[in-house]
Amino acid sequence: MTEELGALLARLTPSKAKVDAYLADTYLLETVDQANRLGIDAAEFACAHSLLLLKPDAIVARAVEPTLTWLSDNDFQVVDARRVVVDRHVARALWYFAWNIASPERRRLADLLVGISDVLVLVVRGPVGELPTAVRLAEAKGATDPRKRRPGELRYLLGRHNYLLNLVHSPDDPADVLRELAIYFDEPTRADVFAHARQARDRSAEAAALGRELYAETPARSFAPAEAVARLCADLGSAATESLDHRTSTTDPGSDAAAAALLAAAWASGRELDPWSQIVLGSYVLPMRTGTGSQTLRPVGATEWLEARP
Repeated sequence: MTEELGALLARLTPSKAKVDAYLADTYLLETVDQANRLGIDAAEFACAHSLLLLKPDAIVARAVEPTLTWLSDNDFQVVDARRVVVDRHVARALWYFAWNIASPERRRLADLLVGISDVLVLVVRGPVGELPTAVRLAEAKGATDPRKRRPGELRYLLGRHNYLLNLVHSPDDPADVLRELAIYFDEPTRADVFAHARQARDRSAEAAALGRELYAETPARSFAPAEAVARLCADLGSAATESLDHRTSTTDPGSDAAAAALLAAAWASGRELDPWSQIVLGSYVLPMRTGTGSQTLRPVGATEWLEARP
């Protein structure tokens, strides 16, 4: 069985480190086992399909409709759409092999972010040529680092040029598709997803309807750091604000350092604060990566995929 799974994974990722890690990954094993029982070719499915997660920040930014339009314009078909409840454990499962380099501040902000709203997960299909759908989508959506995004990419189009608040996530390659299916969906839901994917019917309208449901429950908010500062100061009250002013008086009041000190002092106060304002301010002024640890699984790009193919 291990040899068979290893051979399957070798078809789905050029990363030897990922093959070794996923041989014992519960999420991937669940999906592969279920696909086998349903008579579905796991490799064929994983190469033809990908997933696109619209995170809570995408719901706040009202990014569902622009995303659906971009997918259609770039030859991706939405074959299923699901509203998914997320928590801190889902976030850690998705980024388990990368979060050892995330800063403590980033993890705290991410835990706040998953509490903002449910998420929308799209199952998309694309024409499989030289690149699997997952690799093509990962390349086309744009980089996590906003400085590396380019016109035409999804993250560039959505316009929130921020490292943490990047609105969308997708698997890097077909191996990740199989793994993430089991993170988002339980076994009965995965069976429905497989069935809908086989039908290959466009479900963009269903996705848009789910987006409207999420909008109705989640208010649109500003992504501007200045507004976040104002809201946090209002939450803290005048006495607390004076104390914070004293603690940050040695720095330029308009600097990132002052804003970071403000947020750190606000957290230390123990007061109940507006989560969205903490997320926005922290995403601009707090470190996102730590200097310790090493990333276990490096993302694989289109060039590396093509070079690794026979």
